[in-house]
Amino acid sequence: MWSFFARDPSKDFPYEIGDPVPGLEGFSVWGLHKGKRKGTGEDVSVFVFDIRNGNETQFDVAKSAVKRLKSLRHPSILTYLDSLESDKVLYLATEYVEPLETHLTQLSKDGNQRDLYLSWGIFQITRALSFLNNDGNLRHNNVCLSSVFVNAGGEWRLGGLEYVAGALEGTGLPIKILPSLEKYDPPEKADSSKQRFITKCSTDMWGLGCLIWEAFNGPLPQPVSLKTLEKIPKQLCPVYCELVGSSPASRPNPADVITRCRKAGGYFKNDLVDALLFLEEIQIRERSEKNRFFGGLAVQVDSFPENVCRHKILPQLITAFEYGDAGSAVLTPMFKLGRLLDEAEYQKRIVPCVVKLFCSNDRATRIRLLQQLENFINHLQASTVNDQIFPQIALGFMDTNATIREQTVKSVIQLAPKLNYNNLNVEVLRHFARLQSKDEQGGIRTNTTVCLGKIAQHLHPQIRQKVLISAFIRAMRDPFPPARSAGVLALAATQQYFLLSEVATRILPALCQLTVDPEKSVRDNVFRTVRGFLGKLEKVSEDPSLRESMEADVHTATPSLSNAAATWAGWAVSAVTSKFYRSHSDTVRSASVMPGSKSLSKPGSLEQPSSSSISTTTSSVTSMTSLEQEEVSKGNESVSDYDETCWEAENWGDMENNTFLQTPAVGPLMSSDSKRPATESGAGAAAEGGDADGWDNEDWGSLEVGVTAPTAEEGASGQGESSAMALGSAKVSGGWDDAEWEPIEEASGATNRMEEAKKKREERKLQRQKELEARRATRLAGTGSAMKLGSKKV
Repeated sequence: MWSFFARDPSKDFPYEIGDPVPGLEGFSVWGLHKGKRKGTGEDVSVFVFDIRNGNETQFDVAKSAVKRLKSLRHPSILTYLDSLESDKVLYLATEYVEPLETHLTQLSKDGNQRDLYLSWGIFQITRALSFLNNDGNLRHNNVCLSSVFVNAGGEWRLGGLEYVAGALEGTGLPIKILPSLEKYDPPEKADSSKQRFITKCSTDMWGLGCLIWEAFNGPLPQPVSLKTLEKIPKQLCPVYCELVGSSPASRPNPADVITRCRKAGGYFKNDLVDALLFLEEIQIRERSEKNRFFGGLAVQVDSFPENVCRHKILPQLITAFEYGDAGSAVLTPMFKLGRLLDEAEYQKRIVPCVVKLFCSNDRATRIRLLQQLENFINHLQASTVNDQIFPQIALGFMDTNATIREQTVKSVIQLAPKLNYNNLNVEVLRHFARLQSKDEQGGIRTNTTVCLGKIAQHLHPQIRQKVLISAFIRAMRDPFPPARSAGVLALAATQQYFLLSEVATRILPALCQLTVDPEKSVRDNVFRTVRGFLGKLEKVSEDPSLRESMEADVHTATPSLSNAAATWAGWAVSAVTSKFYRSHSDTVRSASVMPGSKSLSKPGSLEQPSSSSISTTTSSVTSMTSLEQEEVSKGNESVSDYDETCWEAENWGDMENNTFLQTPAVGPLMSSDSKRPATESGAGAAAEGGDADGWDNEDWGSLEVGVTAPTAEEGASGQGESSAMALGSAKVSGGWDDAEWEPIEEASGATNRMEEAKKKREERKLQRQKELEARRATRLAGTGSAMKLGSKKV
């Protein structure tokens, strides 16, 4: 029983007292210690007053500070957590802070970041004094460097409330019990004739002037030093001189200081103060204002102090997205600032938000997530990617909007290293097969081929050997010239994964067909690649012992960079491009086709690429307004154009988002009864030969399409339209089982099938002409001359 009453009550204090923090010695009755909340480990600060070593006056001052701090709540005043008084000690627990003097010594000595940061800190203390003087009718009476603290977010907090008094409690100034604080007393304290001019804010404004001087110069040695203005910013000098004026009546009200300095050109008018004030008021801002703010914030944060970005701005961004209507615009600055976090903190704060975002049905959000994928993919666990994120991303392969499909294809390059066998080798390739052969956008077909080449190293060896050649040869038969170039360059980039027998029997024959391609850029890439493969075969012919090393990577999951194939095949690295194809939405040009087709005009030179990071692609179903785009389609006959410089010799392995293919913004696609012209190279090449392994038939489909011959009326009204049709915008037949998609056969039966297909087309053409003549004969009955004209026309 006696042990219960004799128990030290400080043991019940829910905070652990840690190491002391220097900086307050001689300027405060308190000693500052680091602390942690018991149970959670949250960092706090604990102010300790030793009752046994202090006198009665100091104890009263300390208790007064606790009482005031407990009753005051303001964003710029030190946050009270708990307190405890015993017969030995008085504890005061607050948010974790450090003395301002200590914090300023750790900042860089110069630079824009320091200037912006000091303006924000001085603004916060001025705002706190305005609250005390104007709203609380209180005088702080102790504003100086030692009474200001800085929390983890870099925000200044006003403390040192030991001498706070009511503004109406007379004009007398309190007596500081510590001699080191007397240098901060205003001049009217020693001049009784001026005391009658004291206002409710004059004393604190003198202290604010002292604080400003110390922020730029260090601790104040003596009051006369306040006349030194060299380091005070010129924007602040007029206000500062008023603050340290000898007449108390001439010192401005803190609210007036804020108003004057927040005007254009004022000291508080800068990007950092504007951004932090906007975040404090974000809940009452309009959505359009938020979008403009977040759009500019991504650039501004580079000049902001890191601790402010990490602990102040980033939490506000996360909160704004989760609980507000900030929209997708917040994602870019949020992921940019997320890089400042350590791995554990990133997993705790950003990853849950990312997983939640991928479930969003908002297209703009999905676009921005895919574009920002490289900023956070390395922080995601493989299990999280496969189980929670990839199923959501995979929906984009089938989206009706071409921009979503395009960005989804590009995202696979970032995802591939983390995807499991089924997701990468089955699901991704299934979608790639459909996109490469059936997507109506030539740019998406091109980028699918490029992506497949870039993820080849991550594919299972058996799947890789089965897929790559079939897929790349298919691309080489695409009517879209950049798609053909992509197929050629992809073969060169993945040359180490092909058996020499496949090079001789499948790859080189397919490449030779493109040596007469109407596009010179395609021909150049073909000749360079053919020379490389021939050189490889010649090397092995001269030295058969090289065959094993040349094929070393064919059946390995992780390719070796030191084998002979990698060392020899420098041509493959220099011959291929790292750039995804880019076309433009604001130009309408015609594109060339393969041999046997009608002659089309060669594309002209392109304009400079758009600076937008979002592809300017539209679809026939969803307009770009849903993606917050400002560009609109220009007519119904947009043409997929291309730039030869997109295929310059560069390293395939580089990844730059701004060099990805941007498919053109197109008007409404052709009606469902429109077919791809029979003269396009895809149909002709598919009829001439195919792949022998059968994988192509099942998964990658065929580029050959059933084409209906035009009627005489259509020919009369639309003659020559096929030569102006955009190759990338032609309508492709529908599903996997569509009868018009004919499988690619063995080369041995290609000639017969080609002749049969030609015969069928001729029969259908004759049949339709007969039907047309019969209809015309019926309409023109009774006019003999018209009948004769019709007969002559036949």
